[in-house]
Amino acid sequence: MNPEIALLLLQDGLVTGSTYALLALAAVLLFTTTRIIFVPQGDLVALSGLTYASWEVGKLPASVWLLAGLAGLATLIEIIAATRSRRFRALPRALFTHAILPGLIVVLAVCVSARPPPLPLIARVLLTVALIVPLGPLVYRVAFQPVIAASISSLFVVAIATHFAIEGIALIAFGPEGVRAAPLLDASMTLGPLSVSAQSLLMIGVTAASAAALYLFFRLHMLGKALRAVAVNRLGARLVGIGAERSGAVAFLLSAAMAAFTGVLLAGSTTLYYDSGFMIGLKAFVGALFGGLISYPAAVVGAFLIGVLESFVSFWASAYKDALVFAALIPIMWWLSVRGHTEGIDDDEDSTL
Repeated sequence: MNPEIALLLLQDGLVTGSTYALLALAAVLLFTTTRIIFVPQGDLVALSGLTYASWEVGKLPASVWLLAGLAGLATLIEIIAATRSRRFRALPRALFTHAILPGLIVVLAVCVSARPPPLPLIARVLLTVALIVPLGPLVYRVAFQPVIAASISSLFVVAIATHFAIEGIALIAFGPEGVRAAPLLDASMTLGPLSVSAQSLLMIGVTAASAAALYLFFRLHMLGKALRAVAVNRLGARLVGIGAERSGAVAFLLSAAMAAFTGVLLAGSTTLYYDSGFMIGLKAFVGALFGGLISYPAAVVGAFLIGVLESFVSFWASAYKDALVFAALIPIMWWLSVRGHTEGIDDDEDSTL
């Protein structure tokens, strides 16, 4: 391997790592706020890419009907819950969130699909994001909110079941064929021996902007501070009036937004299938484990390291690419266990003084 090849592999690893970084941030956000290891995060990425590709060829994406079905199911759950508890004051707000807003998006998508293609680029992106983002809170309401008080392991089982359900629906809706859309930016620039595409720079830029926006949201916005409070102390947050259910819905909304943008960017740089999201989400999860699922900066660093590792391993031993990337879990888990054991010893010593 010469220095030029090493630079090319490093470039590819950083671009791939930027994708993993977005999903790693979402994984940390969801786990700290709701204690949920959201396995279907990658499935939302695949749905986003397939939806964007459908708009590009002038077809109404099947994710429209997935959104309509989830909205109807969530609305039914809200009505049943309000009837059983005899609490109807919050029902209008729930109906507006779970029925009216998704219904308007579905109607808008159907109406737009009736016009002659092609749609403008910005319209395709916005429509894709509008269809994918509401799926996050709806999945939370249907699958997780009824059992949100369960243990982490039970929530993980629910997440796995949700993953298989979404993946099966995606197979039925979009079929087994892979799709690839045109890049959002079709340009490139030369930096020494490297040829850097504008799409790659856009992916890294979106990741940096998302991380900065997330930081400012948690530091400056009242809702972001509420999410931080829930992450630090769920019981204390509940005692001061911060609703865990609303916090969970907001966390899933932000997570789905990250997945939506990731899917749009990936659709223009790689071929996506109905099940492509699982491996993408799993590698992002490995990156998030660098910070123990509680540190945002460590999750970003870990995601970029996983991207670079995957790039170099693909050059040396492409057949074992995934195996060696997931083998990185061994030293990560060992380090986390050692660090946790050491911190536990320190805590015990402090408590005896």
